[in-house]
Amino acid sequence: MYPTPVDAYGRYEPVTLKNIHRHPAYRRLPESLRRELEVAAQVLPFRTNPYVLDELIDWDRAPEDPIFQLVFPQRGMLDSETYARVEAALTSGDREALVEAVWNARRAMNPHPAGQLTHNVPELDGRKLDGLQHKYAETVLFFPAGGQTCHAYCTYCFRWAQFVGDRELKFESSQVDDLVRYLRAHPEVTDVLVTGGDPMVMKTRLLARYLEPLLEVETLRTIRIGSKSLAYWPMRFTTDPDAAEVLRLFERVAAAGKQLAFMAHFSHPRELETEQVQAAIQNLLATGAVVRTQAPLIRHVNDDADVWAEKWRREVRLGLIPYYMFVERDTGPKRYFEVPLAEAQRIFADAYRQVSGLARTVRGPSMSAFPGKVRVVGTAEVAGEKVFVLEFLQARDPAWVGRPFFAKFSEEATWLDELEPALGEKRFFFEG
Repeated sequence: MYPTPVDAYGRYEPVTLKNIHRHPAYRRLPESLRRELEVAAQVLPFRTNPYVLDELIDWDRAPEDPIFQLVFPQRGMLDSETYARVEAALTSGDREALVEAVWNARRAMNPHPAGQLTHNVPELDGRKLDGLQHKYAETVLFFPAGGQTCHAYCTYCFRWAQFVGDRELKFESSQVDDLVRYLRAHPEVTDVLVTGGDPMVMKTRLLARYLEPLLEVETLRTIRIGSKSLAYWPMRFTTDPDAAEVLRLFERVAAAGKQLAFMAHFSHPRELETEQVQAAIQNLLATGAVVRTQAPLIRHVNDDADVWAEKWRREVRLGLIPYYMFVERDTGPKRYFEVPLAEAQRIFADAYRQVSGLARTVRGPSMSAFPGKVRVVGTAEVAGEKVFVLEFLQARDPAWVGRPFFAKFSEEATWLDELEPALGEKRFFFEG
């Protein structure tokens, strides 16, 4: 069995650049590949754990194995010039040059896309509430300070800036009182998404300090928890020292008349195969929680319709609800992972056709862009022009939701800002 937690938040000793060399399978990788990983990990955060290394990665397929790609930074995630600068500084031992090269690389990666810091942070009594985001009318995001790390880091993560140790790039809050006051001042908010990082890295007693005050807010209906813990450390719900305690906490949420929606991140069907994750899912569902699943479509990891169809089938079989297929956000090593929107829509449609109605709760491919969540519904020919058919699933202006609109078809475009209005329009309706 895997090691029990060792620190104040209930975490095991993480696997990082400092100790990955201890792992026997990693030591068997070619020295040149290990060097490339070390260089890339100077810029992109690297952290994993024994469960991911021993249960999820097929080391005989590394580096092409999808879970290996998911957790180990690769050379191709940096452009050639950045890689060369970082490698040269690392080789020379020039610490100042290395810090500068890494700093420049990170700030060129659009660390906070879609207005996360510029437009989404709410105010109360004339004061900005750090660690909160309020983009859509009915939902507030809360970033608890104790949950701004993860059991393992995904290389595609659009919140990579939370993990690199730069205070200027990080946002978090330890003030649940501010959150409660804001919710009471905004009764239109029915959902709070507790996110990170990963809230499930916290010990239960700390997580309870954030959740229990929310149970007293009458207008709040749903508490969501965004987490990769089922995939990366399912023992959180089975054998960790406070596993039973966290399950009881979730039961208290249900007893208070709130729904606990566990937003589980599963990127590949392999993450659903182990006995540990299947036991964790059953324990979680037994608390009355609803588990919905989501992940982005990622080149090198899951850019295959059969992979998505199998993932959705397994999720339904285990009692989970497929929820979203996202388009990789325009941040971090996006160009390494991105899939053109036309290809993404074909993959989604091909996978969707393979599954029964119980799995067709899933929506996508969806871009979480500045104006809102934009779904690529499909392609069509309108007035002799081939177009993308698009719609808002969520939007800054609720009046936009569900309103179809058209963009010129493109085989190359990978994000909303690369699309052009179709049918002679000069701008999209949401651009004013």
